[in-house]
Amino acid sequence: MSARYRIGVDIGGTFTDFVMQDAATGRLYNEKLLTTPADPSLAVIDGIGRMLRAHGVAAGDVLQVIHGTTLVANAIIERKGVRTALITTQGFADVPEIGREWRYDTYDLKLELPQPLAGRDLRLEVAERIGPDGRVLTLLDQDSVARAIATLGARGAEAVGVCLINAFLNPAHEDAVRDAIKSALSDLVVCTSSDLVPEIGEYERMSTTVANAYVLPLFDKYLRGLRAGLDQLGIRRDLHLMLSDGGTVHESTAIRHPIRLVQSGPAGGVQACTLYGMEAGHRDVFCFDMGGTTAKACLIDDGLPARATDFEVARVARLKKGSGLPLRIPVIDMIEIGAGGGSIARLDSLGLIRVGPDSAGSEPGPACYGRGGSLPTVTDADLVLGYLDADHFLGGAMRLDGAAARDAIERHIAGPLGIGIEEAAFAIHDTVNESMAHAASIHALEKARRIDHYAMVPIGGAGPVHACHIAQRLGVSRVIVPLGAGVASAFGFLAAPTAFSFMRGRVDALETLEGPAVASLLAELEAEGRRMLATAGTPAGSVNIRILAAMRYLGQGYEVEVELERAWIGAAAREPIRAAFEAEYRRLFGRIESAMAIEVISWRLIASGPTPMIAVAPTVNPGAGAASLRGRRDVYDPGSGSFRATEVHDRNAITPGTTLSGPLIIEERESTVVVPNGAMVHCNERLSLVIDV
Repeated sequence: MSARYRIGVDIGGTFTDFVMQDAATGRLYNEKLLTTPADPSLAVIDGIGRMLRAHGVAAGDVLQVIHGTTLVANAIIERKGVRTALITTQGFADVPEIGREWRYDTYDLKLELPQPLAGRDLRLEVAERIGPDGRVLTLLDQDSVARAIATLGARGAEAVGVCLINAFLNPAHEDAVRDAIKSALSDLVVCTSSDLVPEIGEYERMSTTVANAYVLPLFDKYLRGLRAGLDQLGIRRDLHLMLSDGGTVHESTAIRHPIRLVQSGPAGGVQACTLYGMEAGHRDVFCFDMGGTTAKACLIDDGLPARATDFEVARVARLKKGSGLPLRIPVIDMIEIGAGGGSIARLDSLGLIRVGPDSAGSEPGPACYGRGGSLPTVTDADLVLGYLDADHFLGGAMRLDGAAARDAIERHIAGPLGIGIEEAAFAIHDTVNESMAHAASIHALEKARRIDHYAMVPIGGAGPVHACHIAQRLGVSRVIVPLGAGVASAFGFLAAPTAFSFMRGRVDALETLEGPAVASLLAELEAEGRRMLATAGTPAGSVNIRILAAMRYLGQGYEVEVELERAWIGAAAREPIRAAFEAEYRRLFGRIESAMAIEVISWRLIASGPTPMIAVAPTVNPGAGAASLRGRRDVYDPGSGSFRATEVHDRNAITPGTTLSGPLIIEERESTVVVPNGAMVHCNERLSLVIDV
């Protein structure tokens, strides 16, 4: 087959990134465009078209397109989903308001809580009850179902989430309600918790189910538009999408579970950082992803990113856990640690500089973009400090307005504080770095890790600009900057396996675990996983199966996920299962409770295909390392508090084996590396810059 090009596309809040790989040679081609918020697919189609034309690739030669998007997260954050209802068991309509009855800030007397996506007038109840063992205690009352359906129609609901108590153990009543709704209101989108989140925890199940229904019509419309655009380009291959847990799925799977794409872009970045770290000889990696809107971090231990089954979206207090809407979905365990390049700087009531959480995005963008933005951002500060070049941003395709950046900082920061523009610009830059270093350090401590034991891999357009200064604060000695760091998330899509995670709630005491029954359940999940992967084109012989159990000591409110051998389960081999749980519990908490009983809360089966082998071919300009020197420009030096003439190098002209010493600036089209005074830079065989700070 002539088709050999794979394309990864990542839509961010400010830029949309593209990476195209020639599977035959390993060569990579990059592109970066401003995101089109009104219709993100426009930038996607424009960018792919540009890449194909620029490199003489025919549309028929495209083998695969893998896509990640912020559409799902943004729709929830900005409350731009459809009018969504909830149908639940009688007496439970206020669960979305009650939540867990936690206060994410104990001392805030005016605590603001996240508003449910389904308003009170659209949270409806039906008479029924499933018991905690899955038996029917109260039959489903059809009259109450009919009344709820009539209310849905009268109040203009466009989507509905059905979440009945204990339906994860017995979905019969949820299925009946779903069928009744589809029979009466065929255009209404219906999502059931037993299909999406068949696990214990009614609040999390409700929140996740309603969120999926809330975004599904938008996501469906977006996918149809994107599909039509690809067809117009002549790309008639199936579309694949990146999930929040680092796996990719066929579009037919993604449309059923759009809520699982809420973290798709950052997940691709973690996959890329894992690969780049291992190529540089580091399996313990601190992934630092700083784009236009936010900065995120993830710890990668022994080549495996940390994972979780809970996530929060649309936090009221951006960095405070418990202030957002909970989602029970498999995710790579990343935390938001700070602002992005487009985050807006301002003075608070005490006259202190605060950066974010709001961002200028791509429209109007930072003041220096010249698109109507007038508020100072991190990018404006970096331009004033000389870290960015107004004439070479995006390889010169987008000229920055230095005067506008200075004016914004003067009017909103420097003038009110009575300080110089450059001093104010560095205060913005330094504030961002300090807050991110602090958040990253706390995150590592919460994971019982020391962050200075990791190598840092910065990605995203702003990541390499700030990475070395943050590393110095953290005591991290090595920073690895890959070629194309600014589009690394899109590259990570190409390095991700096709995979899907299936969950089933089943509460069993370990001492009475019914091995054959659980083995039968897992066999059903495996069959479903193999069918799903076959749809995505994964050969049956290359499917890998992993089994995990969520376990806890009896009476605890949280569980620990433990990977188990299938043979242990079928034989109900309690001792190896106990040993696996205790080993993981001890690793996390430093102790075990040997006298306490253990219970299993739920089972998880992950079906995955082979991880694509990405062999990146060197793509550098010929010539010695000295040819990379472009010239010098004045760059702010934090050590002296003044500007100094600093070497500026062309990233694409730096060849393997080249050694440089800071301070210096290394520029490529998608990002800029700021190397501080005293740091040493070495270019390895994979063209990553290994910086010892």
